[in-house]
Amino acid sequence: MARCGAAPAPVEYATRVQPGLTLAEFNGNQFLANLRACAAVYASAMNPPAEQLPGRHTIMERHAGYAAFRAVAAVAPSPDGSPAGGGAAGGGPAHGGPADGRPGDGGMAYGSPVPGWTAVSPPWTGRTATGPAPLIVGFAYGFHGGGGQWWHDLVSRAVASILGSRAAHDWFGDSLEIAEVHVLPGYQGQGTGLAMLQRLTAGRPEPVAVLSTMDSDTKARRLYRGVGFTDLLTNFTFPGTEMPYAIMGASLPLAGTSPPSARPGSPSRW
Repeated sequence: MARCGAAPAPVEYATRVQPGLTLAEFNGNQFLANLRACAAVYASAMNPPAEQLPGRHTIMERHAGYAAFRAVAAVAPSPDGSPAGGGAAGGGPAHGGPADGRPGDGGMAYGSPVPGWTAVSPPWTGRTATGPAPLIVGFAYGFHGGGGQWWHDLVSRAVASILGSRAAHDWFGDSLEIAEVHVLPGYQGQGTGLAMLQRLTAGRPEPVAVLSTMDSDTKARRLYRGVGFTDLLTNFTFPGTEMPYAIMGASLPLAGTSPPSARPGSPSRW
């Protein structure tokens, strides 16, 4: 596994999302190479106490090694190296948490440079060119859920105790666990979070996706419901926090997601 700070391999593809943005997919090693930038997005989005940030960094690093890990970054070009996004940090689609790195909603005021980036030349034909380093303005990632993972074990046991072992097996026996979704406030309300979520889940072999988010009427909750997520548990509290969360699940593909065959350039593998 590559260490944080190593130059990433070129991204497999980039896709237009909203004017001025592209989506790029990272595997585990590429995510680790861009971990500092993504951790900065998380820090601005969640505004946690400074002493918690090293632990969060470790959690995200561990997640990158989980089976079938996939990350999607929304990036914006930075012609003059100036920050992107602007404005004060604010809410946006997200999901992460207390001890393991799950639920929360937020954004960040400034984009973070992507080290070792290979830009895709307009009109996005696949030709590459070296250009100004773009900025990460949002990111999302997930992986195949399995026994021995903190969130998976905790939540699947809770679902089994309340909804029964069959429901727990259906939702957690073969699932994509969506761990983080964050977007800068300046890019919210323009489809960035939705586009990352659809890219993250497209072409996955798992039949379902699961996640946790704050149990309130947030932008993130509305986003998830809009693509087919429903509540499995509500008013759920994780160890170490009194804030209530909702555990949500959806069948894959998500509502409104095009099949892989209709999306040129999408890899069929994890």
